Amino acid sequence: MTAPTIDLEKLTLARGGHASPSEGVCVMEAVTLLAGEKFGDRPTCVSPVIGAYLRNWNDALEEEPRQRLKPYALKVIGTNTGAADDEVRAWMATDWLVRVQTPTWLELAGLKDEAAELRALPALTSSEIAVACQATIDKARTKAGLAANAARDAARAAARDAARDAAWDAARDAAWDAARDAAWAAARAAARDAARAAARDAAWDAARAAARDVAWDAARAAAYEAARSALRPTEQQPMDSAFDLLDRMIAVGQVEDRMTDAFRSARH
Repeated sequence: MTAPTIDLEKLTLARGGHASPSEGVCVMEAVTLLAGEKFGDRPTCVSPVIGAYLRNWNDALEEEPRQRLKPYALKVIGTNTGAADDEVRAWMATDWLVRVQTPTWLELAGLKDEAAELRALPALTSSEIAVACQATIDKARTKAGLAANAARDAARAAARDAARDAAWDAARDAAWDAARDAAWAAARAAARDAARAAARDAAWDAARAAARDVAWDAARAAAYEAARSALRPTEQQPMDSAFDLLDRMIAVGQVEDRMTDAFRSARH
């Protein structure tokens, strides 16, 4: 392996793939630079399962939490230890998704019974066990889909009504002076042959319509950010468990911890 060609401390991981380091570097592209491989997001020295996991996670995370992945650009080097180890890793990821990650969000949606049923499933370590658990998984998926549709419809209606009233009132007050002056100046230049009073009324109508559209976009963005802020404490737990899963997958084929032993034993 050649000497590292990047400084991880100074690096800012970016979303997506890139043609060259000058355009940006995701976590898997950082691996190729550190390992001396051809630049890209599929280094041969990394487990294909871990690689897929990190590519997806790198792009899903927002910029600040994405930087927590930087140490793993070094940790995952040398994890391509064969198909048998990768099968264990794949079932680890499947088990985590079904019995850890999904129940967290089901509980948030009020589906506590379905969350408890998923957590109570046996460890998913083989296709035979997964097939036996499929009915429970499908039930949770159906309930989650129904809840998501209902929540989306309710949120859309509530946001529309709230934004229409509150955002328009705020926009009208905040934009009055600027809209009056700017719109009047534009109207005067564009309609200098029209009567001043008529032009002023027309300008205000146009400014009001524009302000309403801008206010709606701003209100929608503000509502989204407020929802994101409310969810951030809840996001921390599944994020921490995702890092724990990554550490355990790295350990497969290198340091056999008790969790890895359990997965291997369950397959035989």
